[in-house]
Amino acid sequence: MAIDKVTSASITDGTITSSDLASGAVPNQSAFRNIIINGDMNIAQRATSTASITSDGYYALDRFLVENGSFGTWTQSQASDAPTGQGFTKCLKMDCTTAQGSPASNSILLVGQSIEGFMLQPIKQGTANAESTTLSFWHKHTKTGTNIVELLDADNANAVSGSYTQSVSDTWEKATITFPANTSGTYDNDNARSLRIRFIMGSGTNYTSGTLATTWQTSITDANRYAGQVNNADSTSNNFIITGVQYEVGTSASDFEFLPVDINGSRCKRYFQKWGIGMGQYQFVPSVSDGWSGAAQLGLAFVNEPMRANATTVYAGSFTGRGALNNDNNCVPGGTLSNYGGDGTTSVSQNNRFSWNANQNSNSLGTGATYYANSGTVSVSFDAEL
Repeated sequence: MAIDKVTSASITDGTITSSDLASGAVPNQSAFRNIIINGDMNIAQRATSTASITSDGYYALDRFLVENGSFGTWTQSQASDAPTGQGFTKCLKMDCTTAQGSPASNSILLVGQSIEGFMLQPIKQGTANAESTTLSFWHKHTKTGTNIVELLDADNANAVSGSYTQSVSDTWEKATITFPANTSGTYDNDNARSLRIRFIMGSGTNYTSGTLATTWQTSITDANRYAGQVNNADSTSNNFIITGVQYEVGTSASDFEFLPVDINGSRCKRYFQKWGIGMGQYQFVPSVSDGWSGAAQLGLAFVNEPMRANATTVYAGSFTGRGALNNDNNCVPGGTLSNYGGDGTTSVSQNNRFSWNANQNSNSLGTGATYYANSGTVSVSFDAEL
């Protein structure tokens, strides 16, 4: 059967226009337009809930950092709550457990995501063709009033802010913020942090006493960064909840880009991944032996996905190492993953040199070992977060 050539004259239903054909664009095409990773909050490798948060760190939801400068105590969880009929099933929930009604003037409380430069090149920042960008998300906060979102350019020390309003307490509402193009300062084309997207939850007066900077500040005035921000930490009844976070090129928000869970998980593992094989009451952590050096067994770690950069080892609990000669009890992983070398390996390879700090050094070069634990709380993770 012959297929007619598609031309601009043959398009009559408005779905695809002649300008679409000329540009190669396809309306509603996905193509990874969402720069945010895990915006639907479906991936939580570290934990589904972490309590007693009083400082900066990654605690539960993948890719979302908490920054807490003496601004109360919080629990972060992956909650089963979402706006009805939007396709979401999970959210990032911050629950205030110790209030802070009088923060210091220089204190800030926020959740946010850092973006590496490789992901930001379509914005064309720092050129005459720089693009506007749009952030959209759903929010459900107990505290009503104005909240601020800041884009902080880590490469050029530029910043711009936008605001949204929680109109009804504990009710899902959607926010859309369009940020102007920035023709000053390009994003580095590398794997380092270039942009920080920051959802402000509370701020001291040093950052709220001016006029909100809704155009890019190439010389940042702190007083203009979070003007109007409410204090979401002033009561232990307060929750701060978001989901469906999307950041994209353009002046309007498109429908949220849902990715398959395996793709979403792989994208998160570029920055963090937990390792091990669970078998009943045992947690096995396999490594390929590369011999012994003093009290440390050297080997190769094969992570599931290539990582952004050399990863830092993070562990909980201790393991038993079973070598050719005897057991080494209370072994712990040590050090930063380093490039092992060899064919096709780089600093972000899946093949990395890895060490276990054992209790004895009676094994010799070429002797292998495996590591296991009897506790379900034991884990080994690799962290290459920004």
